[in-house]
Amino acid sequence: MQAKKRYLLVSVGAGLLFLVYLWGLQIGEFQQQPYQYHQFPQYPQYHQPDYQYYHQSQEEDSPQVQHQHTSPRERRAIRDNIYRNKRCRMETCFDFARCQTGFRVYIYPPQRGDEISETYQKILSSIEESRFHTTDPSRACLFILAVDTLDRDQLSAQFVQNVRLRIQSLPTWNDGRNHLIFNLYSGTWPDYTEDLGFEVGQAMLAKASADVVNFRPNFDISIPLFSKEHPLKGGGMGYLTLNDAPPSRKYLLVFKGKRYLTGIGSETRNALYHIHNGEDIILLTTCKHGKDWEKHKDSRCNRDNEEYS
Repeated sequence: MQAKKRYLLVSVGAGLLFLVYLWGLQIGEFQQQPYQYHQFPQYPQYHQPDYQYYHQSQEEDSPQVQHQHTSPRERRAIRDNIYRNKRCRMETCFDFARCQTGFRVYIYPPQRGDEISETYQKILSSIEESRFHTTDPSRACLFILAVDTLDRDQLSAQFVQNVRLRIQSLPTWNDGRNHLIFNLYSGTWPDYTEDLGFEVGQAMLAKASADVVNFRPNFDISIPLFSKEHPLKGGGMGYLTLNDAPPSRKYLLVFKGKRYLTGIGSETRNALYHIHNGEDIILLTTCKHGKDWEKHKDSRCNRDNEEYS
């Protein structure tokens, strides 16, 4: 028994000595081979004043450009904020305490020089003429922007600049809490990414053609894409109380819009003419979209453009 214990102790000691020997070899290699510093090649530097990637207006509306000089801690805070806002729900990003005295909607007063599209003005007018409108922000349950955010296509003539700065300067913005933002168009053809050019924060987004990835259930609102000719008011007294099934209307389906020759949506809209019968189904499309639409025009474009106009 004593022999077994002595044999075990000798084995353990030999193992420890072997490990110490290996450790000493590694230390010796590190001391013999000091670290060599490599000089990286110098890349050319551009000092020309006209060497710019973006125009001034695009820099102000681009979140990527705005955050390129932030510190790592600030970038992490931005990512955490976006992560939290993407999971907004009514119970987490809406202050119900503001609605205890009733549902009141406040519209920010427009600033001097604001250009508001006819479509957005119809939305604002419908709210102002309702019984829910209030001119007192302290009584408001919901806030509506006076800045026109319907068209966020940078190629559009109705694209509004400096939206981010104007929204964040609002005294009651509060990261968008209890705010509702309307949007019909976002991004630019042919990709149409859902980049509004500003951060919605905790504001609810009433948007047309919303992506299921970015849509926040039970918080955001999906709205149809409607024309600027859509009337502010319509229908006679008691018309909405009628319950006709099927509805007694002349047209079953009506659509008038651009027929994308390439890019997202082109396959669907290029096939609409198959169900157009000119009677109860009216589908009018035009090929005039973008700056180089004539390069992609097909044999039906001339006829479609004529019917569209």
